[in-house]
Amino acid sequence: MRSIRLASFRAPLVEADVPRPSLDPGDVRVHVDACGICRSDAHYRAGFGDIATPRTLGHEIAGTVEQIGEAVRTLAVGDRVAIHYLLSCGECDGCARGEQFCVDGRMIGKHVDGGYAELIVVPERNAVPIPPGVTSEVAAVMMCSTATAYHALRVAGARADRSVAILGLGGLGASALRLARALDVAKIAAVDVVPEKLEMATRLGAIAIDARTDRIADGFDVAIDFTGDPRLIESVLRMLAAGGTLVLVALSEAPITFNPYRDVLGKERRIVGCSDHTRAELVELFQLVSDGRLDLDEVISKRIPLEAGAINAALDELERATAAIRTVIVPAAAPART
Repeated sequence: MRSIRLASFRAPLVEADVPRPSLDPGDVRVHVDACGICRSDAHYRAGFGDIATPRTLGHEIAGTVEQIGEAVRTLAVGDRVAIHYLLSCGECDGCARGEQFCVDGRMIGKHVDGGYAELIVVPERNAVPIPPGVTSEVAAVMMCSTATAYHALRVAGARADRSVAILGLGGLGASALRLARALDVAKIAAVDVVPEKLEMATRLGAIAIDARTDRIADGFDVAIDFTGDPRLIESVLRMLAAGGTLVLVALSEAPITFNPYRDVLGKERRIVGCSDHTRAELVELFQLVSDGRLDLDEVISKRIPLEAGAINAALDELERATAAIRTVIVPAAAPART
């Protein structure tokens, strides 16, 4: 079957013919109908993270069940599913805190082959049914950018009586803005440098802040960083309200410098990390979309074919500040090649 793979770091992805993935009794084989392109994929291409090559990237996946293993009981051929990208044992102490902390956990599209391909095989529990009325493209994007943003808002304790500043309006930030509105957060600020994204924030009722020229107001209860920019993170930390929370989401190893007393202890501020999300949160998100409280159609900027050139161009764009939010691979509807 056709796959677009990371063959070596700091080089374009390449097309390859790989064997159809085998099916164990508890697995389902899914024809990939849509796969979002995440900024993490650009990081992986650049050499970030513990990745063995060659690897098929792609962790925002939705598709149609093509075949089921003999032990599968909850899914049938033809079902539309989205793929929870965390493979976990469900039994260890880490899993008791959340499957993202599994001691033997692996990530689809990073540690095992992902969705830049015609087919993927996953355990039954990792295939989440897509409700009627939710497109495959939207379901795919929800598997990372929306779900991780939702988890970040929950980690931060965001609610109607708190104010939230969202740093960066890429795929995750754009979802976080819409989620904050769905959660009835009264005061939302959105920080970016791209005029089109700031205009979008204003249209959605947020306070648009240009990080190049505008000062971020003091007193926000929550700030969620999707940029990884140390200077922006440090300045926002110092402007949080007493008892405020800074949530770090962006993949970055850039050091952050702060004064422990002045910036954290004296104001009882918190700095917390956000790691992925849970399967249960995916189900909750699908309910928000089904109920009409969350509309994600606008976060999809482009749809491209399963071709190396188009995917590399999208990854290149993610490394620059552009108006694009989320690009989704929509493979041809023809049956997968054998």
